[in-house]
Amino acid sequence: MRIEKVAAQPDRAGRYTVKLDDGSSLRLYRQTVEDFAIYSGKELEEAEFDRLRAAAEEMSAKMRAVRIISASSVSKGDLERRLIQKGESKQNACQAVQWLAERSLLDDRATAQQIVQNCISKGYGPARAKQALYEKRIPKEYWDDALADYPDQTEEIMNFLQAKLGSHWEQKDLRRTIDALLRRGHSYGAVRKALNMFSENVDWEEENYG
Repeated sequence: MRIEKVAAQPDRAGRYTVKLDDGSSLRLYRQTVEDFAIYSGKELEEAEFDRLRAAAEEMSAKMRAVRIISASSVSKGDLERRLIQKGESKQNACQAVQWLAERSLLDDRATAQQIVQNCISKGYGPARAKQALYEKRIPKEYWDDALADYPDQTEEIMNFLQAKLGSHWEQKDLRRTIDALLRRGHSYGAVRKALNMFSENVDWEEENYG
């Protein structure tokens, strides 16, 4: 296998396009180019080409993993899942996750805290935070610590009621608002407490909601 051409400049993702004499091409990050001493006209034995291709795929998974964690908080399990969905092999996805974890760039405990704090800032209840932890594949061993200091949400619920109902409302409006609060992760008890403070004219029948 012979290298016909190496692009002078990298693409937006930082990869150099390497064209081969069979018409195919590889996109390599600088480190891989340097590790294999890639240049135009270089001849590659089959075994070396296989190592180059494997290294390129491994580096692709690592760099994709870096982009993902730079954009959002993810757990190890969630990152591995997303890498595989993007087309990376399971082996390379696992290696990329481990590579980031070894550099303290991926911490499920810290990610759990970030997810819960984000839910709190949005006025969500504990149930919504637990759902977020589950969806992000945070191991359950970190849930209790992350949720331990979840603040009382009465004020947040009161603000939501005021924004949705104001001073004049009908029973159908109340039902929709309660349903929305439950979807936001607030418990029946928390909603009922806030409703009693919000208005004395609430006809609360728990079995009618949810």
